[in-house]
Amino acid sequence: QLWNTCHPPELVRPTLEKTLKILQLDYVDLYIIELPMAFKPGDAIYPKDENGKIIYHETDLCATWEAMEACKDAGLAKSIGVSNFNRRQLEMILNKPGLKYKPVSNQVECHPYFTQPKLLEFCRQHDIVIVGYSPLGTSRDETWVNVSSPPLLKDPVLNAIGKKYKKTAAQVALRFSIQRGVVVIPKSFNPQRIRENFQIFDFSLTEKEIKEIEALNKNVRYVELLM
Repeated sequence: QLWNTCHPPELVRPTLEKTLKILQLDYVDLYIIELPMAFKPGDAIYPKDENGKIIYHETDLCATWEAMEACKDAGLAKSIGVSNFNRRQLEMILNKPGLKYKPVSNQVECHPYFTQPKLLEFCRQHDIVIVGYSPLGTSRDETWVNVSSPPLLKDPVLNAIGKKYKKTAAQVALRFSIQRGVVVIPKSFNPQRIRENFQIFDFSLTEKEIKEIEALNKNVRYVELLM
């Protein structure tokens, strides 16, 4: 992932090369721009002023993308993509004169309480894969999450559907995303839950059930990008 402090084009390749050296790899399968906004370049991950405010940096997103394309041409990345981009930001890249490679993926928060239908359809039209993070909501860590947000896995609809298939609410939520064409990246440190996350390919949700789950959308972001 290309972090926000490394958006200037001249920093893109050196940043990837540093990552490759740490990982002891010749290339990565996918290199993504983590966020569309840029921070002031430097050693601080979150550069702040004397008032504790993030210091942003003006960088041409299209120029950053051209540097990403150069990394692919150099064989340092097999594919390049983005993360947390909205439609307007994607269009900036897609409509860029001289575009060589469009983003193969857009990693965004996506789950039954935040279904992203318009963005999903736009990405489908342009053959951009949606990679959904927090597909099960998140842990209730107040440093990341608004703890007043509703816990996804306690939703009665997900649990009722799960009971029908002898699956957990988490497995239903993951299956829902898979059937919508979303690549899910659930996070867990629990071996049993990790195994359960893979056990979603022996059942399918009906069209009616998909619509029932889509109706749960509350536009709830568990990961609030408070920057």
